[in-house]
Amino acid sequence: MTYRENISFDFGPEPAGGQRNQPRNAEDMGLRRAVSQLLAEHQVDDVDVARIPEDGSPLSWDEIGDIFQLSPEAQAAVADAGESGAGLPSRLEQLLQKPINRRDAIKFLAIGLVTGLSFLQAACTPMPIPGSDKEQAKLNWEEYFKGNYRLMSDGEKQATVERLERRYELRTGDHPSISNQPALPGVLYGYAFNISKCRGYMDCVEACIQENNQDRSTDMRYIRIHEMPKGEFRFEFADDSYLHEVPAAGHFYVGTQCFHCENPPCVNVCPVKATWKEDDGLVVVDYDWCIGCRYCQAACPYDGRRFNWKEPVIPQEEVNLNQHYLGNRLRKKGVMEKCTFCIQRSRGGKLPACVEACPTGARIFGNLLDPESDIRWVLENKKVFRLKEDLGTEPKFWYFMD
Repeated sequence: MTYRENISFDFGPEPAGGQRNQPRNAEDMGLRRAVSQLLAEHQVDDVDVARIPEDGSPLSWDEIGDIFQLSPEAQAAVADAGESGAGLPSRLEQLLQKPINRRDAIKFLAIGLVTGLSFLQAACTPMPIPGSDKEQAKLNWEEYFKGNYRLMSDGEKQATVERLERRYELRTGDHPSISNQPALPGVLYGYAFNISKCRGYMDCVEACIQENNQDRSTDMRYIRIHEMPKGEFRFEFADDSYLHEVPAAGHFYVGTQCFHCENPPCVNVCPVKATWKEDDGLVVVDYDWCIGCRYCQAACPYDGRRFNWKEPVIPQEEVNLNQHYLGNRLRKKGVMEKCTFCIQRSRGGKLPACVEACPTGARIFGNLLDPESDIRWVLENKKVFRLKEDLGTEPKFWYFMD
């Protein structure tokens, strides 16, 4: 059975009279429209759909390559596959057995629609499938081709977290609880740091690492504690890797992390919209949509983002199974990570792990829209300041001293 025959589409809610539109195949709904919908669902927008023959007329490989704008890597793979004189079906099957990026994989599926070719799911799967477990294979397939979290319906979000939970359970035997709880109405999170109270103990850093499932084999820290000589509030004089007893004489301590700006420059530069600001002010990342270009890291004036250079190493017994899709769920190699104010905790009514772990009470967190919150009391009663206020980023992270 070909993809053109097998793929189905849903045409929305039930019409008047209760008769729901039945799923239709690509030929029933029009080949060009079917391809357009497949590409739109996965935000692939560089295909010249208008050139696809509506009547299914055959296309040469050169025409297909021109219409679908395959990456140079895919074009090179096509050339390699064609050296043996293989026809189009064999060449595409060879390509789909090689590691390819998400956009090219979606394009190959669209090419399958256009040409009416039949590809086995196992041949098309662009990631390795452990053993011959059919359930694992199906979950991997569905996970790879999911869309951007921001564009998912509530039902799609729930199905996504359930799929992630099941995949982890199949791999390890442990069952994580992954939340997709949205922003709470009437909440805007803010943070304050009391420079007078911080003693440089780094309990906050350790709590953050454990709570947020950060890599244990590298210096992956969302929080930095900077030791500065008294009289110099300049980060070029700061040491954030000190190993001596603290507090050190003649020094003070300043913490930094993601400041969850109201006008975040990191969001503006992301070419694939993998990072955005939620209604409660939290700046989040869809790890599975991030392409690792690090534009956001370059744009952040506060050094608030971290790039995952290698596959994270976390002993299984240390994995925090209480997770959020946009927070501390396990990441893969090659994506951006950052503080989320412990979204898995804060949206459940708890304090971030760093606030709870601080032994001196230097960290204050709360709802900026609640006039009775601790953070509002600090803003109204202390002389506060923010870093680089002249940039207009409006960070929701304030500093103050007693």
